[in-house]
Amino acid sequence: MILCEWKPFSTDTETYTLDSFEEMVGDEFEAMMFKDNEDIPTVIWTVNFVIIVKKCSRITNDIYFDKIPRNPVCE
Repeated sequence: MILCEWKPFSTDTETYTLDSFEEMVGDEFEAMMFKDNEDIPTVIWTVNFVIIVKKCSRITNDIYFDKIPRNPVCE
């Protein structure tokens, strides 16, 4: 399911609000995708990046963000 409005989510160590997320990645939120009935998104789109949300561990609910440029400039 793709949402065009922010849906707050939490891990074991942090709660992600729209403001905290945009400050962390340094870009403006556009959309997020959730798979099945997951509470944490799998992909988040910003103006300049596609951010893949990856789990750090199978035991804890911690995540990290893998930022990929949306429109890389090739010279």
